[in-house]
Amino acid sequence: MSALPVKPGLRHSVSEWNSNNHQLSATAQHERYVSSVIRQEGRSLRNKTNCQTTWDESDTCRRLRDRAWDVARRKEELETCAQRVDEEMEALTLSKERAEQALAATAVPLEVGGECLTLRDGRRGCELAVDPVDEQLKKEVALIERMQQVLQQHIDEAFEQLCVLQEARHQLTTDLQNKMDALDIDMSCLSLTIKSPQISLKTNPTRIPSCSSTPQEWAQFSQYNVARAQEAMQVSQQMREHTSLTRAQLQNELDTQRRATEFALRKRIHHEEQARDELEWQIRNTEDEMAEMGRDIHGLDADVQAKTASLKLAHTRLENRTSRAGMDLCRDEVQHGLVNEVHQLEATIRALKQKLSEAQHSMQKMKLHHSRMLQDLSRKQEALSLEQRSVNTRSRLPTTSSTEKTPMLLVPLTNSSGRSNLQLLAQEHETGSSL
Repeated sequence: MSALPVKPGLRHSVSEWNSNNHQLSATAQHERYVSSVIRQEGRSLRNKTNCQTTWDESDTCRRLRDRAWDVARRKEELETCAQRVDEEMEALTLSKERAEQALAATAVPLEVGGECLTLRDGRRGCELAVDPVDEQLKKEVALIERMQQVLQQHIDEAFEQLCVLQEARHQLTTDLQNKMDALDIDMSCLSLTIKSPQISLKTNPTRIPSCSSTPQEWAQFSQYNVARAQEAMQVSQQMREHTSLTRAQLQNELDTQRRATEFALRKRIHHEEQARDELEWQIRNTEDEMAEMGRDIHGLDADVQAKTASLKLAHTRLENRTSRAGMDLCRDEVQHGLVNEVHQLEATIRALKQKLSEAQHSMQKMKLHHSRMLQDLSRKQEALSLEQRSVNTRSRLPTTSSTEKTPMLLVPLTNSSGRSNLQLLAQEHETGSSL
């Protein structure tokens, strides 16, 4: 079966063909005209934008240089202030250490004062008297305790002020580090050119960061940090002067009170020695009197024994004569004499016994008083021993000259960034950049 012939397309006339050719020529001429205009405008725009770009780049470089100069000037101001803060922190720390040494130096005087009071509380009897030594010792202990409280208060205030200075120093360090980073970034931007390999298109580069600040806020922030540090340094200087003056005044008061206590102690020892010597003299005289009284008591007792023997003889004679018988039992002169002798002996014995009793009572009272005097002498000697121990204990007190000659131990200080100078966080910054 043979294939069917293809149906021919739509036929155009000659006029349509000529019209189509004319339209193509006219469109080509119009497009060439438009292209020529666009080329001229493009060349003009290129020249204009090249000039504008060159000018903008130059102006940006100028602005970067001006900004770098402002940042560098502000950085130098912050460095100078930070250096002064470091020096003030070292001075305040030294003042605090001296106050701590003065506070530590009060431990021995307080211990000595308490030990002296404890030793003197060991006195017994009438020797346990509230004397001027007790008053001066209590005043000295109270002064030392007040001195400790005042010094501890100054130490606490110095510590708090050091924290304030350290915080101000941290703010200065942070601001200074930011200035250094900003200066590095601006100098890096200033060194970039269109031929630098680091340049590239970024996503939304014209955005405004959320934490952006105005130039006025930027200047005020650094000024506030510097003013805050200067105010803290002024307070620290006043605190150091006040602490030094207070330490000197308290030391003078303590030295004055110490001399008053030692004078009262020496005076009390002198009075106790006088009392001891007087009591020893009284004891010796009392012992002599007791020895004499003992001999007299022995003599009285011997006389009583002798008179008792005579009375026995008279009684025996009278009793034996009652055995006479009859009219020989006569009350003769012998009888009357014996009766009178018995009465006389009995009266003599009673008188001797009375006197012996009085002598023994007096002897007993002297022995009792002698025992009391011996006890009091023992207490006085013990009190003198305690006073001497107090004197020896007070010899542990440091003298003013020795404390002034004691060298001060200086401890090296570090600032808030862990450095002893103005070496800021350059190494850490480099480490962070490498990471």
